[in-house]
Amino acid sequence: MPPRVLLTGATGFIGRNLHAPLASAGLDVRCLTRRPEEARLAWPDRQWVRGDIGAPESLPEALRGCDIAYYLVHGMGSHQPGWAEEELRWARNFALAAEVAGVGRIIYLGGVAPQGPPSEHLLSRLNTGAVLRSGAVPTLELRAGMIIGAGSASGASAALRDRVT
Repeated sequence: MPPRVLLTGATGFIGRNLHAPLASAGLDVRCLTRRPEEARLAWPDRQWVRGDIGAPESLPEALRGCDIAYYLVHGMGSHQPGWAEEELRWARNFALAAEVAGVGRIIYLGGVAPQGPPSEHLLSRLNTGAVLRSGAVPTLELRAGMIIGAGSASGASAALRDRVT
């Protein structure tokens, strides 16, 4: 039986593009989304499971039987006050649910650690990584700079900037 992976952020830019390499590597990829019916319309060939990082009661079922969980979630896009604190709560809940489910590893895509004081965004990325790493499940934190591509949040920001300048 191939290793089972839970891919959070599966409808986001990174998750959409990470699915194919994981599946091609022979992994059994389960994609987490709040709206599986809509996701199935866009990507009918993928295995969708209902869940919400912000609703910890939905996580145990999604994580059950998974060997690896990719954590590709970020709360900054909500633009709501308190998003950074909410993001830390999500990470704590996810780490605990992964532990209870017996997940063997969490892989987290975070942000770079700047030489000087981090922005609110980067500080949140770093703090989220620290929370996930402090849990019982071994966590690999990958720190990436801005990822720009067609359909990415950064790409959209760059396209908007290019249009107005």
